Parts: sequence; structure tokens; C-alpha cells
Amino acid sequence: MSQLNLSKIIKLLKKFTQESRTSLEIIIIGGLALSHYGLKGRSTVDIDGETKGDLDSLSNFLKSRKIPFSLGENISNWGIVSLSPGYRLRAVPIFTDQDLIVKVLDPVDFIIAKIRRFSEIDIKDALYVAKKFKIKPEVISRAAGEAIGNSPKDTALFIFKKNLALFIKMLRPVK
Repeated sequence: MSQLNLSKIIKLLKKFTQESRTSLEIIIIGGLALSHYGLKGRSTVDIDGETKGDLDSLSNFLKSRKIPFSLGENISNWGIVSLSPGYRLRAVPIFTDQDLIVKVLDPVDFIIAKIRRFSEIDIKDALYVAKKFKIKPEVISRAAGEAIGNSPKDTALFIFKKNLALFIKMLRPVK
């Protein structure tokens, strides 16, 4: 499976909109977003994101090219813990033409998305973004509180809060 990069994916999505004669808006998350944030050496083999457009046609297009993907109309609902309200409005456009809009999550929303999963690679990704953009722990805690408030009541929130506390501890300098 070949490694994907952001410029290759944008060209591919542009080709999709031209061939299908449809418009597409996508919020890229995961490894491809990290490329935009400036992380070098982090590769990915799939496309993760939220789409607004013909998801079925896009899925068929990507399958025909053997490109793995995890796409949906609402990434906030990919887990028990939702993203903070307004994440779509905060998403940052990185490519726009008449038929294609490619965005990445705002860095704080990206961090919350990574804390939701909290795998080893997710922690590294979130720490990179927090440090790169000098995001204060209080800002992350506030966004996490909004995410919790936007989520259904579930015991998974307890685990998210514990993971958040661990992440905030990782961000604070050792005294």
C-alpha cells in the first residue's frame, strides 16, 4: 500500500469532482491533517475525514483506486465523546476551487479528536499539534468541557476525562 500525502489527495479529490461533475467539501483529519500542520515523517495510508457531498460516489471512486478511507457525514459522532459544537465552522480551508473545498480541523478540535481515541500515535500527534501551535492546557480543557457537554451521558466520559488529565499533565513542563 502506498503512502499518501496531502497534495496527492487534493489532486485525487479534484479529479473526483471533475469526473463526477459534483462538488465536495471535506474536513481532513488524521495523518493527512498533520502534514498540513507541519509534521514531517508521519505517514499515512488512508484518508480520514468528514464529507459534504456524494459520499457513495466518492467511496466508489476511492475503492476503485484501492485507497483506504474512513469517511462520514459527521465525525463528531465517531465515538461516544463528541467534538465541541462549531467544529465545522472552525475548520481551516487549505484548498478551494469551484467544486472542491478541503479543510483541516482547527488545531484544538484536532487535539480533542485525538484524545477521544488516545492511542500511542494519537497522543504523539496531539502533543505535536499542541506544542506547534502553543495551545495552552486551559484552552484544551475548555474545549474538552464543551465536547463533554455535547456528548451523550456515558461511562466513556469518565475515561475521556482521565485521558484528558493525563494529556494535560504531559503538556505541562516538569518542575
